[in-house]
Amino acid sequence: MTLIDRTILFVKEQLQNAEGGHDWFHIERVYKNALLIAKGENCNLEVVKLGALLHDIADSKFHNGDETVGPKIARDFLVSQNVSENTIKHVIAIIDNISFKGGNFEKKFTSKELEIVQDADRLDAIGAIGIARTFNYGGYKNRLVYDPEIQPNLSMNKEEYKKSNAPTINHFYEKLLLLKDKMNTTTGKKIAQERHTFMEKFLAQFYAEWEGQK
Repeated sequence: MTLIDRTILFVKEQLQNAEGGHDWFHIERVYKNALLIAKGENCNLEVVKLGALLHDIADSKFHNGDETVGPKIARDFLVSQNVSENTIKHVIAIIDNISFKGGNFEKKFTSKELEIVQDADRLDAIGAIGIARTFNYGGYKNRLVYDPEIQPNLSMNKEEYKKSNAPTINHFYEKLLLLKDKMNTTTGKKIAQERHTFMEKFLAQFYAEWEGQK
């Protein structure tokens, strides 16, 4: 069994009771997206695979905002698999820098592998699946679907973003519709444009139905 096979088994076990938008199937989609994007990039494919598989091993949203849990779990696992320290550091750096965090987060690390995994993760946050995940999480947090009186906040810092309880529709403006212009790779940008257009059509239909026009 290869390192990647063992990593897949580990991640499946760790996320067997995860919330529907951050479960193994999310990881699997990001992994597939990453492999697709990597085809057009000069990169270390093993780091891309490990980064994609371990990027959400313990999302801080489900650990009281603690951003150290995921990197620690990932490091302990990789050490147990006798992975080189250079590879471990690179994978941990991907986990530490992949998140949107309100869009005002300055990355402290850059690499082609991070760009690929970040694009792959962001693609899963937009389009049809992105819409499904957004409403799934909104229901999980018992948030309103929409309130015309509560306007999106586009100037949140990282902490405000993490603590926000705004209606789910606001999340489109506070994150999802911003991702198209934050993609790193050529393949990522192309796919993101298509998914972005789908979300715009969804929102137009949503507002028309909300107002009783359709």
